[in-house]
Amino acid sequence: MAAPLVWMPEGGPLWFPPVERALSGGLLMAGGDLSPERLLAAYARGIFPWYEAGSPILWWSPDPRCVLFLEKLHVGARLRRTLGSGRFQYSVDGCFDEVITACASAPRPGQDGTWLVPDMVEAYRRLHLLGRAHSVEVWQDGALAGGLYGVLLGRVFFGESMFHRQPDASKAAVVHLAAWLRERGVLLVDCQQTTPHMLRLGAEEIPRRRFLALVRELCRV
Repeated sequence: MAAPLVWMPEGGPLWFPPVERALSGGLLMAGGDLSPERLLAAYARGIFPWYEAGSPILWWSPDPRCVLFLEKLHVGARLRRTLGSGRFQYSVDGCFDEVITACASAPRPGQDGTWLVPDMVEAYRRLHLLGRAHSVEVWQDGALAGGLYGVLLGRVFFGESMFHRQPDASKAAVVHLAAWLRERGVLLVDCQQTTPHMLRLGAEEIPRRRFLALVRELCRV
């Protein structure tokens, strides 16, 4: 019989159950809060929040885990032509609020609504002000065409969400992110969820045990 789901009261200790206690889909704990301290403690343990409006905060650690090793980034010929065309321009942390708002409103296949509820948006805005959350913006003709955001901890970037308003704009954001991260010695991007989009860019699934070992090593830096 599976162990019961752990409930953490709001403002409780910065503690998480061992990830081995997660249910088959990766659900580990409910409750707690979205303070910067708890969020950073979660990421350092390979855990992230993901829930919908009307639900308590839910904390996850899936097995396997989808990751992108930056040296394995795959840029196909079509995308390479797009990047070389000069069609897009880029910035980092140019308009974090606009990016996360666009991610929250972007339609997702198979999803009704968004997991980026207002409390989540505000939590990552706080992390951004603390220099922990970052955004990549892709521009076309002066308009925001796509982007992404996530949390940087040590030499791991924990990707949270992306969006596009123009074809290939979110892929271009990943490529620009990779270049920006390499300049800072980052080696790994946590994709959290496995998607065809990231697999085409070179992401892969690895066992959770290996992922956690990498996080322990790389987040110490």
